[in-house]
Amino acid sequence: MLRIRNLEAGYGSLKVLKNISLHVNPGEIVTLIGANGAGKTTLLHTLAGLNKPFSGMVSFIDTEIIGKRAEQIVEAGCSLVPEGRQLFADMTVEDNLVLGGYPHLAKKNNDLFDAQLSHTYTLFPRLKERTQQLAGTLSGGEQQMLAIGRALMTKPKLLMLDEPSTGLAPLIVKDILSIIVKLRDEGTTILLVEQNARAALKIADRGYVLETGTLLIEGTAEELLQNHDVRRAYLGKDYRSIDEQV
Repeated sequence: MLRIRNLEAGYGSLKVLKNISLHVNPGEIVTLIGANGAGKTTLLHTLAGLNKPFSGMVSFIDTEIIGKRAEQIVEAGCSLVPEGRQLFADMTVEDNLVLGGYPHLAKKNNDLFDAQLSHTYTLFPRLKERTQQLAGTLSGGEQQMLAIGRALMTKPKLLMLDEPSTGLAPLIVKDILSIIVKLRDEGTTILLVEQNARAALKIADRGYVLETGTLLIEGTAEELLQNHDVRRAYLGKDYRSIDEQV
């Protein structure tokens, strides 16, 4: 579904991503793990059309998307849930979702819009209870649900999530991760950036380790969970007992 070859990107003259090549197959959860500053967000922003790459190729469903505008990439079926949620705080829950589904409304696909709105409320019943509440007054977990729901309104084939567990209580993190697994099971392919490496690898099919803009290690989730270097660097001091956690 997604193939990246020799991608290099950054900001101004600063090169952040260096010769990145990876792929995401349909129906997978693929996770990117790495420390702050490794380039994970830069990669997602580049894939979403928010950041222009220096060089390389990105193919999404056999179509080159380098050079396409962000809205064209969304219409192609690739949506981003950004780090920090970036909701419209002074607008209601429902209005945020309507904005997410605007591409359907603009094309008069009202039935598709209604179906996606119903699906979103089924996944996140708490949002249905708060349709007229301002987004900025929701709890952190509810805001993350809304950010995911807004992206789902586009009916994406590939959903990219940037640090969805940031600032959330452990029980809420488990809820969010279970929703990500459910979306995968329903047919949505997932590219997940997550600093909580242990939690991400517990639900992922495969993963890549990114370090200072370079892909360091790749493998199945189980291989990465058992990799000594990954365990030592990213799973914390209690990595020996990961099977008892998350």
